[in-house]
Amino acid sequence: MEAHLSRPLAFYLTQAWDICSSLSADVGLHRIESIWWWVRAAVLVPAVKAAVISCLVMSVMLVVEKLSMAAVSLYVMVFRRTPEKVYRWEPLSGDVELGSSAYPMVLVQIPMFNEREVYQLSIGAVCSLDWPSDRLIIQVLDDSTDAAIKDLVQKECERWLRKGMNIHYVSRDNRNGYKAGALKEAMELDYVKKCDYVAIFDADHQPPCDFLMRTIPFFIHNPKIALVQARWMFVNADECIMTRIQEMSLNYHFKVEQQSGSSTFAFFGFNGTAGVWRILALQEAEGWKERTTVEDMDLAVRATLRGWKFVYIGDLEKVSIWRKFFLVYNFFFARRIVSYNVTFFFYCVVIPLSTFFPEVKIPTWGVVYIPTIITILNAAGTPSSLHLTFIWILFENVMSLHRCKAVYIGLFDAGRVNEWVVTEKLGNMLKTKPVVNAARTFQKKFWERFLFLEIAMGIFLFVCAYYDYAFSRNQYFIYIFPLSISFFIMGSGYVGIFIPGAQQANAV
Repeated sequence: MEAHLSRPLAFYLTQAWDICSSLSADVGLHRIESIWWWVRAAVLVPAVKAAVISCLVMSVMLVVEKLSMAAVSLYVMVFRRTPEKVYRWEPLSGDVELGSSAYPMVLVQIPMFNEREVYQLSIGAVCSLDWPSDRLIIQVLDDSTDAAIKDLVQKECERWLRKGMNIHYVSRDNRNGYKAGALKEAMELDYVKKCDYVAIFDADHQPPCDFLMRTIPFFIHNPKIALVQARWMFVNADECIMTRIQEMSLNYHFKVEQQSGSSTFAFFGFNGTAGVWRILALQEAEGWKERTTVEDMDLAVRATLRGWKFVYIGDLEKVSIWRKFFLVYNFFFARRIVSYNVTFFFYCVVIPLSTFFPEVKIPTWGVVYIPTIITILNAAGTPSSLHLTFIWILFENVMSLHRCKAVYIGLFDAGRVNEWVVTEKLGNMLKTKPVVNAARTFQKKFWERFLFLEIAMGIFLFVCAYYDYAFSRNQYFIYIFPLSISFFIMGSGYVGIFIPGAQQANAV
């Protein structure tokens, strides 16, 4: 009898427990859902809207800056305002009585680091410059850590020394200050005091033979000029799609950014190579500093704040407030902070993230018109590569991730700003060496090719694109899907030149 009564009691207890459990689960889920919608409405949506407004403001600032630079460059091109026509420039000619002493003493520096493939090309090009050999001093600043490469570079210098060139092989037992440290120590040598100007060429740069003949006259006839920066190009621009789109960015940098800066306030960033400095200006600006790895930009800023001008001369005795404003706003804020943040956070984060929030509306002019104008201005400098514009857009967006990272490391993480990684120059190695040897140079472990930050961005963008395709109506997925693929490609290391016979493609 008791067993019979206990069965219904156990049954009712089980039913009661199931009902309570289901009720508590429903209440818990409902509470979680309520919290989510509250956080979404009170925090997430306002944050995304604020990010959209901030990015739109920076987009307007960026397009205004781009249009102003383009207008200046167009004016210079249409009216042919070349430096030789606007400012005093006369070709140097020999003097029968003075002989070679009519030419100023010029120092040429070639900093290098483990440059096995290009050291002969760069040294040979500098030694072939049209300039009296007794008025030219060449320094090869070799910070190589490979003893075999150091021996090769030193022997190459000795070979040119036997030909009558005044060439010095300078090597250090440390890499303090990296390139800036090598340049600084080389300028302290006694024989440098005889020189008036110093030309700097990286190891992968091969100057034309008339380089000094075209640049030095600007200094002789315009005593306020501190720097003459020459244009340079990639010799392998047609090697692959990657080099083609890099050429587009380089052409815009020289044709618009550098041209407009020198034509307005006679200031622009030194490129670190293919430039000639007045040594007096270097000394007044306190020379090379080891405090940063962007030593070229650091020196350019200090020189212009001392009143020196680059390429174009003026009568200013001190730096005007407008020139300081141009230096801070255009060179640093607009080009380095605004440009990189808009490209990455707006186009790669905010716009994709907005697909999850229908309440967030981004105006068409911010999503379509402004990016189109900026793209046209950038691509116009390289008409032969206009068909690669969309690929260039994707590449720039991926690279903006690292540019933003570099900006914030420089601003907030001073302990890492002096890390220096030198990119190995290959020259024409792939064309001159056997395929097997070339492939062996690039071999690395399988997992080392993956870049997980890019892969994570690719996953994020793919999810945003799929959600937009499935549930949203703004059709951002048309752009976000290809962008996610570009991050996956970069993150997987499949960018650059594929070497036949090798098991993997590597970035070159």
